Amino acid sequence: MNTKIGVMKSKKKVENNREITGHMLTLHHRLYHSLNLSPRSYSNRERKWQCTDIEIQRLILRSVDAFLDSITNETSQHPLVKDSVADMVGALGGILHLKSEPVLYLASTVAVKMVNVLPSSVIQSHLIDIVHPLSSLLKSPTLQVSLSCAISLSLIISNISLKIESEVWEILRETKTVANIVCNIKEFYRGTKPVEYYQEMVSLLSNILWRWPSSRFSIWNDIELLDALDLVSVETSISAKISVLQLYSAIALCGNGAKKLLERKACLGLMVHSMGNSDLHSLQMEGFKLTECFALTEQGCLTMLNVCCKSLVRATIDAMSTFSEHSGKLSKDHLSLLIKACHMAMITRWAGEHHVYFWKYGIHGIILDLLLNNYHKKYELQHHLSIAEQITIAQEGLNTNYLLILRPYIWDIVGGLALHGADDLIPNAQWDKSLVNMIITCACLSFMESIRATRQICQKDIVATFVNEAASRAVLFMIYSPCKHVASQTKAVLCEMLRPNGKEDVKYLLNTLNAMTSGDKFKVSDNLQMTIILISLASCSGLAKYQKHIIKNNGIKTLVSFLSSQLNRPFLIERSSVALHLRNTYTKKACCHVTKGWEGQDMLLLFGLWALTELLHYLNLQKNNGEVSIGWMDYSESQLVSQLKVVLNGSYAPGPKWYAAYALSFFGHYGFPNKHGPAISKALVDSEHTDLKLVLMNNESVSVHAVILMVRCRTLLPHRERPLDDKTSTYSFSEQDKERCERLPVVVRLSAHVDCQALLKLLEYIYSGFLQAGEDLVKKLRIFAKHCHLHHLLQLLCRRRPRWGTPIPIFDLTAALGEAGHQISDIVLEAKVDELEHWSCDICCISRPHVHAHKVVVCSSCEYLQALFQSGMQESQSHTIKVPISWKALIKLVHWFYSGELPLPVSGCLWDNLDSDEKLLEMATYLELCWLAEFWLLEDLHEKCSRIVISCLDSSRYLSIKILRIAASLNQWKLTEVSAEYVAPLYHRLRISGELEALDEELVDMVRAASVRLSQEDSN
Repeated sequence: MNTKIGVMKSKKKVENNREITGHMLTLHHRLYHSLNLSPRSYSNRERKWQCTDIEIQRLILRSVDAFLDSITNETSQHPLVKDSVADMVGALGGILHLKSEPVLYLASTVAVKMVNVLPSSVIQSHLIDIVHPLSSLLKSPTLQVSLSCAISLSLIISNISLKIESEVWEILRETKTVANIVCNIKEFYRGTKPVEYYQEMVSLLSNILWRWPSSRFSIWNDIELLDALDLVSVETSISAKISVLQLYSAIALCGNGAKKLLERKACLGLMVHSMGNSDLHSLQMEGFKLTECFALTEQGCLTMLNVCCKSLVRATIDAMSTFSEHSGKLSKDHLSLLIKACHMAMITRWAGEHHVYFWKYGIHGIILDLLLNNYHKKYELQHHLSIAEQITIAQEGLNTNYLLILRPYIWDIVGGLALHGADDLIPNAQWDKSLVNMIITCACLSFMESIRATRQICQKDIVATFVNEAASRAVLFMIYSPCKHVASQTKAVLCEMLRPNGKEDVKYLLNTLNAMTSGDKFKVSDNLQMTIILISLASCSGLAKYQKHIIKNNGIKTLVSFLSSQLNRPFLIERSSVALHLRNTYTKKACCHVTKGWEGQDMLLLFGLWALTELLHYLNLQKNNGEVSIGWMDYSESQLVSQLKVVLNGSYAPGPKWYAAYALSFFGHYGFPNKHGPAISKALVDSEHTDLKLVLMNNESVSVHAVILMVRCRTLLPHRERPLDDKTSTYSFSEQDKERCERLPVVVRLSAHVDCQALLKLLEYIYSGFLQAGEDLVKKLRIFAKHCHLHHLLQLLCRRRPRWGTPIPIFDLTAALGEAGHQISDIVLEAKVDELEHWSCDICCISRPHVHAHKVVVCSSCEYLQALFQSGMQESQSHTIKVPISWKALIKLVHWFYSGELPLPVSGCLWDNLDSDEKLLEMATYLELCWLAEFWLLEDLHEKCSRIVISCLDSSRYLSIKILRIAASLNQWKLTEVSAEYVAPLYHRLRISGELEALDEELVDMVRAASVRLSQEDSN
């Protein structure tokens, strides 16, 4: 056995030696001869070269240069090369570090060659030796040296491993690399540097921003730099424009940076111009990459479209249609452009004016050509095809798998067009309608394929199944499309395809869902299968021919069981986990982008509720038509209602919440309850702090609060409120204010058509966001809600299906804190005097920081204040409440009272770039609120503030000792203990430095105990 191993090693050695030429061996000997002329030292197993002799440095550099020239792709992994890398990099790093002017140019040139020639796997572990000297030389007065260092660093950063990424970034921070690059770029615009220099500096900066999100803040916050970049829009150099577009994309990876760029017309102008430049592929690609970064969020995309909607859609359509100009196989460049253009066209998932232009420029024709390989050329004269003929042609075309990689993008584009479509958007020509019909047929065929695929999902066809997921979604969206033609045609085609085995398919879907729901194990591959099953069930539940069949096969019971399992043991799945085409490097590298989708991580719950609500809708129609209900399959209606309310009150995505509300409407429950609702509704019932009386024709009256109606239902307010006081007068909050706050209620007489019971129910919704009513009352409420412009309530009362993307209506009274609300305020909340020395108010002369508020809101939100006003003590008679917290804390507290939401501190790069004092002040504000919340019995507020403080400590541990002291001074002992845990790892260093001496002995003991616990945990 040993003999065989020896023979194998001998053979390998012979093969390796064959790769090495005699010339290369000679150069290798010369390399080490020159290296041995200089002394070397060893530190932590690293070789350090020390030689101040210029001639020896020059000899070493020439030897390294010559040896690098001899390395080929075949020899780059040879042991001779690998064993030499550490010595070459060490010598080069030492020479660069010495900054000997006579050899700097040669050294920087050799650095470029080294990182170009040596494979990343070979040089990776030694790169740290040259990163520091290269980055420190970016400001070299010698242009070629600075340029070569920039090129070398770009290559290094583009290929560094995660293992050394953080170490490289620390070096770049230490040498102020980003600031130096920015300075170099600005110098170019002063006319002192060549274009090549500018391009390399911009390229290096782009690579840094791409790799390290924390570097982006200083760039997008540098207005002078952005102004300088804008000048490139008139620059004639194409390569310079490409470099700037790359930098824009890197900046836009930060959500805050994207907002800044979207405000700059020059940036968007360059982007759109580049997207439409079909003669220069690289420029066009960079334009599309930038749009992709802007379109990471709906807000960013719509902001972009507000500026350049028409031209952007035109450029996208033109890029998607380029494939028709090439016969045969597409080149790699054209395919990459097609993918980018199709990715951009997926903005159809959001509503907006861009839909008009997509249809106008013929998106339907292009989609069909991409699916069926130039369909319009083959079937241009065939406008009137039967469904059977359409199926035959579509099946033949799809089976060719033409541009299969584009299918998921295409189906998402189609789904978006269906979701936000309308009959007046589709061109009326018969040819256009036939194109739309053929797209529908193709989608339905893929939908049927996805149902079959759920029976046998395996690794080898997993990619095709991912494609079918997108097609299934598209069919679902087409079935429920607001465009009547699309919806009716999809239902007709799908019913035709389901006709042979449809009932068996539905039964299989239900049985599989039931088995997966009741099973203990849920594999990743099950995510995709369950997603397709639920989408398929939601689609079939919209087909009249299959609704009764689904219910007869225990469809409702199965879906309710699924709902129960999701609430007890949720399967949290994002779309990107079952859609490969949505996984891109931009999403992974992005920061500070808020991307809360309509389905979020609750995709399965959404589609399950979607299917359930369609069956409930069917049963409701049966009931209205006097037909006998098929039944609930022994399932408790009250239990289902309870579960739907859990979804409505939980922290779920907007989509599931809307469908839960839609489902509840079939049981007489309407709206979106909020946590402040019960308390504010109690104020209505008890007629506390009312200032408005609604009087009906029979002289029955209801006392209400003007501030609530002002925000929630303005139509119930009097058309012309009498002036409450002279707004131009100046006064302190004394007798005039007291008189104003104690004014008699304004009387509003309502129309004779207003029903008292309907009014009370409507007020219940206005005050709580939710109501319960029988069918007879619902008819009256629909009229009332329409008159009062309560659109969300009207939608639920009419049991209209939710539109995709509709936001959840929030119960937010903060609008009452504006100018209009000031005039009906009846209480002032005054902060303690702190840093705000100069304070002024537009409506009163109180010189201390304060907020004009409303008793009904603050008392409903805070039982302590409610008890205070009812106590009969002196404070209960006062119209000013002194709140013992700072102005910043008071603003957050009032926002909590009026919205139920606590304003969060800045996050991401904004937080990272605050200085220590600013971070400490922000955290101290929440600590103040913790103290007050404990005193005023605001448990939810206390919990939220505590979580925020702890979250801030996670990213700013160095502030833990100061937070420890503040928390202790406010008697927040739980947070004090948490802070001690954060201080614990620093205990010994702080003790030696004497920093612990500033703490009380009790706090020092607390930190010491935490340190001991930490040591014990580490030893275990």
